[in-house]
Amino acid sequence: MLVLVMGVAGSGKTTVASELAQELGWDFLDADSMHSPANVAKMQAGIALNDADRAPWLQTLRHEIEKAAAEKRNLVLACSALRQTYRDQLTDGMDARVVYLKGSAEVLRERLTRRTGHFVTQSLLESQLQSLEEPGGALTVNVEHSVPEIIAEIRAEIRAHLGPSGE
Repeated sequence: MLVLVMGVAGSGKTTVASELAQELGWDFLDADSMHSPANVAKMQAGIALNDADRAPWLQTLRHEIEKAAAEKRNLVLACSALRQTYRDQLTDGMDARVVYLKGSAEVLRERLTRRTGHFVTQSLLESQLQSLEEPGGALTVNVEHSVPEIIAEIRAEIRAHLGPSGE
């Protein structure tokens, strides 16, 4: 199974997804770690990626998802996945649940002002909010909840999807 934890910068994707994977004993993949050096440099300069920039990155992520599925490994993926076409590319044909970490622009901006050591900064938030296509059929979770509360909501969704013994 694939759990795609998605949202814009500052939504807590990496924190939530990594802690969820650890609790479940599943594999974790942070999509940000898969960006090319050119993409990272572009984002560090405050320049939003375009579809051409994202295409090889999405292909790499899909390859990792397919590899996990072939090896019968459950995977939690933290990925912005802002557009439906990106989510489709990542989840098509997979047993997948999408979790959308949703927050107000004010909360996200405030979080990003406190964030250090990451290449996506507050300057890119506005372009991400403009690009975001909110997912239909996803589990939508408020980012203002605590991480344990968010993980509990996701785990309940996974249990409902897989059945009580599915974890």
